[in-house]
Amino acid sequence: MEDNFDRTSVPVVTAYVDPSCPFAWITSRWLMEVGRLRPIDLRFEVMSLSVLNEDRELEPWYRAFNDRAWGPARVCVAAAVHHSPAALAHLYPALGRRIHDEGDKDFATVVPAALAEAGLPADLADAARCSDLDPQMRASTAKARQLVGEDLGTPTVVIDGVAFFGPVLTSIPRGEEALRVFDGARLLAGCRAFSELKRARSDGLSFA
Repeated sequence: MEDNFDRTSVPVVTAYVDPSCPFAWITSRWLMEVGRLRPIDLRFEVMSLSVLNEDRELEPWYRAFNDRAWGPARVCVAAAVHHSPAALAHLYPALGRRIHDEGDKDFATVVPAALAEAGLPADLADAARCSDLDPQMRASTAKARQLVGEDLGTPTVVIDGVAFFGPVLTSIPRGEEALRVFDGARLLAGCRAFSELKRARSDGLSFA
């Protein structure tokens, strides 16, 4: 199979995430594990599930999930806009550990604690209740949609300029397994003919 990437270069990886999404969190933890073991240029951008699903008919529980997801996503966008993409790279893991690893869904306490850990101003928490930066959040979500197409969700990953929905993982690959999964994803990303790979999901989620 022919590919179009240089294996000797440092991969440029962008993960489009929503801080409320457990699957995005697992994928981000995998990418951070890869970054711990090998040089990669890892960046984060916000792709809002609330934006993606605002006009869709959803099961009541998932509508409630999406309605609550506006807040943390808005705070992430505010961190990137008012500070820097690097600020988001610190804030997103701080949010993810609390929301997913610790199972704390009280965003009113989670967001201030995560901002403090990331060294960001406490008043960024006000963005959760404000729509001023929604155009920027819609723009980053639209950017991911433009890269992948309409059939997308979180996580969306871009490797060396090639984007795809996923990989969707139910647990975090670590060590050599993390590197093998990354090499496989990068190889598929480099194949111009690659479109889709999927199988049924049966296992529960593990953040350990």
